[in-house]
Amino acid sequence: MADQTAPTLDAITIGRSCVDLYSDQIGCRMEDTRSFSKYVGGCPTNIAVGAARLGLKVAVISRVGDDQLGRFVRETLDAEGVSTEALGSDPKRLTAMAFLGIEDDRSFPLLFARTDCADAALCEDDIDPGFIARARAVVVTGTHFSKPHLAAASHKAMAAARAAGRKVVFDIDYRPNLWGLAGAGEGDIRFVSDSAVTARVQEILPHCDVVVGTDEEVSIAGGAGDTREALRAIRARTDALIVLKTGPKGCLVFPGPIPEDLEDGVSSEGFPVEVFNVLGAGDGFMAGFLRGYLRDLPLEECCRIANACGALAVSRHGCAPSYPTWEELQVFFERGIVTPRLREDDWLEHVHWTTTRGPQWNDVCALAADHRVQLEAMADEAGVPRARISAFKSLCLDALLAARRDGVTLGTLLDSRYGRDALFRAEREGVWIGRPVEVPTSRPLRFEGLPSLGAELQSWPPDHVVKCLVYHNANDPEEMRRTQMDQLHRLASAARKARLEFLVEVIGTDRNAGETATADALRQIYAEGIRPDWWKLPDQTTRGWHAIEQVVRTEDPWCRGVLLLGLDAPIEVMEESLSRAAASPVVRGFAVGRTVFAAAARDWLAGTISDDEARRRLTTRFARLVDIWVEARQARAVA
Repeated sequence: MADQTAPTLDAITIGRSCVDLYSDQIGCRMEDTRSFSKYVGGCPTNIAVGAARLGLKVAVISRVGDDQLGRFVRETLDAEGVSTEALGSDPKRLTAMAFLGIEDDRSFPLLFARTDCADAALCEDDIDPGFIARARAVVVTGTHFSKPHLAAASHKAMAAARAAGRKVVFDIDYRPNLWGLAGAGEGDIRFVSDSAVTARVQEILPHCDVVVGTDEEVSIAGGAGDTREALRAIRARTDALIVLKTGPKGCLVFPGPIPEDLEDGVSSEGFPVEVFNVLGAGDGFMAGFLRGYLRDLPLEECCRIANACGALAVSRHGCAPSYPTWEELQVFFERGIVTPRLREDDWLEHVHWTTTRGPQWNDVCALAADHRVQLEAMADEAGVPRARISAFKSLCLDALLAARRDGVTLGTLLDSRYGRDALFRAEREGVWIGRPVEVPTSRPLRFEGLPSLGAELQSWPPDHVVKCLVYHNANDPEEMRRTQMDQLHRLASAARKARLEFLVEVIGTDRNAGETATADALRQIYAEGIRPDWWKLPDQTTRGWHAIEQVVRTEDPWCRGVLLLGLDAPIEVMEESLSRAAASPVVRGFAVGRTVFAAAARDWLAGTISDDEARRRLTTRFARLVDIWVEARQARAVA
């Protein structure tokens, strides 16, 4: 009897869950690859990520190892909004891996490392019929029918879904070498004819509501080399909706008898884009189709969404990370194809980045301790080695952590010259972290570290925000303006390549500038196509904040927002500044330094106060700023 309880999930996907290691070098053999980027992978896991990005509520049933890679998979899925309550941790097996390459536009090497891996140990005990009944549909994938215990688990899930009146969606997902039909190193072989596999797949078909596959996958399911003949063989065994993926052309859907001319199937026009990487495109397609199918949209619209998701997937590096969000998809539909190389459409890539980078940070209260020149001057004045600055920055971090409270995101700005030890500790504490890259006081802007900023950022942790201070006025001479903008372009490009957020701190040097000078400077930077994730700005008048808000909302509605800086203002002045800034919805918090630490730093470096006294003074002043910010935000909420 069908379960009458309303589903709380749209879909549950079952099967492979692994780590994809994607070659960073494009156009070479995998043997010659020097480095890899790490993503989540596995057909059902990819589908789950893609579907969640499109607004569906999705869960995964699989296993990962109780290891670092398994925790990476779990944490990534959690961040993507995919339920992991049925993702088991296997203490005896390691998380599966797949190595993937992009040799050219036709060759995509694929190497599976799956010997006795965690997801291949899934069994019937992992399937809870009550959990299955919570979803509108269960998605099973072909690879997980290749072993008896895996097949038993998937069949149990299908039976539970049908008993509860839910849909069963079957992605044929044919990988010959995972069925033992090709060598261990031949993961890129897409088709090997085998009557035994055909027989196993055909046992699945009668229990499905939707069957999805490529030409090769339809051939193995139908047991025929001719696509139409194979489709007719599938139709003879199931009344399911059959979806044939046709690559660049999109897809054809057959809700009933297979027509003489396959082009008479339901379809939607494909998207003519340049293929960069086909790996994982089918999983993105499936996610798109599910978004339409589980929202009861017309089949033509299901196809359009699926085709668009596939087009975006083949245009980017990686599988799951290449899939669009629903918001991004609407932008794609509205703008159309600006360039066949979608990854070179700057605005579309910006929307993709901003809608997949993670949740919004609010009420960021940061202690800025990235100062170098100022603290060096204090150390020199006190006659102590500059190496002492490192210990003081650790005291600043102590003060920051002592100010923890509910509803507030603690943050810090720390440099790697004197703040290295504190940076390591801040990373473990999970606070918001910004790191400077500019040469202090440089104008025009110059960068610290390696001559290549991109190479410098490759070693940074993924949650560190690249912070850059630029002294800039909208009315600067053209030569100065051009040099500054060229450097900011370098910054933006390097940060995006390293998949890091970046923050631009803008301080004007024109004392006669008007109330909207900062807004004018931001507008000029936006006009260059530079779109920081964050801004860090000095205090403004109410009119100035309103002008900034208008610029940010107009130029980049996905900007994370503004952090207020302090410029060594007395704490009484900062109280007024924070109250004024808190009234602006575009301001997300503050990052203040010398207002908090300047006096304590001088006394501590001079040896007139102890570590404990320095911590006490730092904590007291920083906590006061946090209190002021929280009270100002609460007052705004009431107003």
